[in-house]
Amino acid sequence: MNRIASRAAHHRADFLRRLAQALVVSLAFLGVALGIGVLGYRGFAGLGWVDAFQNAAMILGGMGPVDMMPGDAAKIFASFYALVGGAVYPTMTAILLYPFLHRMLRALHLEQLEKDDDGA
Repeated sequence: MNRIASRAAHHRADFLRRLAQALVVSLAFLGVALGIGVLGYRGFAGLGWVDAFQNAAMILGGMGPVDMMPGDAAKIFASFYALVGGAVYPTMTAILLYPFLHRMLRALHLEQLEKDDDGA
C-alpha cells in the first residue's frame, strides 16, 4: 500500500473511532439526563416508573410533561428540568457533529498537513 493510501486508511480509522466515541458520549449524556428526570419525577411528583420515564422523555423530546404536577416542589423540579432538558439535544447534536467537522477541516487543510509532514 502506498503512503497516501496508508494515510487515508489511517485517517478513516481515526474518523470512525471519533464517531463511535461521540456516539457513546452523546448516548451517555442522554441516559444521565433521562435518569435525572425519571428520579426527579419519581421523588418530587410521586409518579410510577413508567409515568416518570414518559414525562422525562417528553420533556427531553420538547413535547412537555404529560401529567399534572401535584405540588410546588414537583412544579419547580419540572420547570428546571424543562430548562435543562432544552439543552440536551443541541448538546448531543454538537457532540455528534464534531467528528464530521473535524474530518472536513482536515480535508480542507490536507495540503498544509502534507507539507508539514515532509519537513517543509
